[in-house]
Amino acid sequence: MALSAASVWLLLLVAQNTSKTLIMRAAVSGQPQFLYSAAVLATETLKATVSITWVLASGGSLRSITFFLRSEWRLFLRVMVPAAIYNCQQMLEFVALSRLEAPVFSIIVQTKLLTTALFSVILLRRRLGQAQVIALVLLMVGVVLAQMKDGKENSILSAASGGEGAALGVVATLGIATLSGFAAVYTEMVLKRGKMVAHKEGADMLTYMQIYMALASMLTIGVFAVGNDLPQIAERGLWHGFDLAAVIAVVSSAVGGLIVAAVLKYADSVLKGYATAASVILTGMLSCAFFGTTLDLHFVLAMVTVTCSVFMYNDKGAAAAAPLVHAAPAEPDVKAEPDVELAKPDGRSR
Repeated sequence: MALSAASVWLLLLVAQNTSKTLIMRAAVSGQPQFLYSAAVLATETLKATVSITWVLASGGSLRSITFFLRSEWRLFLRVMVPAAIYNCQQMLEFVALSRLEAPVFSIIVQTKLLTTALFSVILLRRRLGQAQVIALVLLMVGVVLAQMKDGKENSILSAASGGEGAALGVVATLGIATLSGFAAVYTEMVLKRGKMVAHKEGADMLTYMQIYMALASMLTIGVFAVGNDLPQIAERGLWHGFDLAAVIAVVSSAVGGLIVAAVLKYADSVLKGYATAASVILTGMLSCAFFGTTLDLHFVLAMVTVTCSVFMYNDKGAAAAAPLVHAAPAEPDVKAEPDVELAKPDGRSR
């Protein structure tokens, strides 16, 4: 039996989420010499190139792309915020994975569910259902379990007292989760409140938004590179230290962003939850096989707990449950309806 488009994209998302974490871990292990800003710039350039090629191959033209960019210039200014945030996330991923094992990172980063829920309540005046609150509690339990070693030592505390940088890795990962939650909710606010002229002309909004976000990201990371890394770029060049592992990591990140965009179009939140949970488990198993990572009982329990949390959080029935967390009435242009789903982390059109 042939697989549906949603199933195919979800399988690709599972493979990409798993491989991206492992590839980035391999690229930054040891003493990486390449500039993280250069890697992010290369990723966004590749995204823009692929997206433009896709538009041209699917019947679009450079004229239609130019029309979208000109007619939606106000939107371009708005997406500069999530674009800059996403660039920061990508750089923090390199920092985190250079100091944490891939399975630990894959579990802690799921706290983006919690941050997205909190920002949805604060900014969009949404409310959490009972199942979602329980899911977030389970998530935090899973994160704590992932940090336990042999049931005695907490890696966060041990690192803070002189470990090998694990504390910085945890902080960077939590920063990724916080930025992811805010960017998802902010992007939803932008798309709801902004009226697009190009949409009326029948433009393929998803693909054109890919181009917009990639161009905005290229601009913001370019400004950062000039302001922060100019002396190193002038001395050694922008691409100094780029080896095969770095190139593969860039390609993996770029392809991943495009796959996420396709999943937003073809799949619902429940299937995306399955993909997230599957990638957490596979990351642990493959890291154990290829990197020799030791997975003790507490980490296995953490994987199970986080997996259950993801399933519960993305359960459509949770939105209809009686709310435990209430918010003030919404503003007129953003309605707080009980049956509206919470913003999902990484829900940008990328």
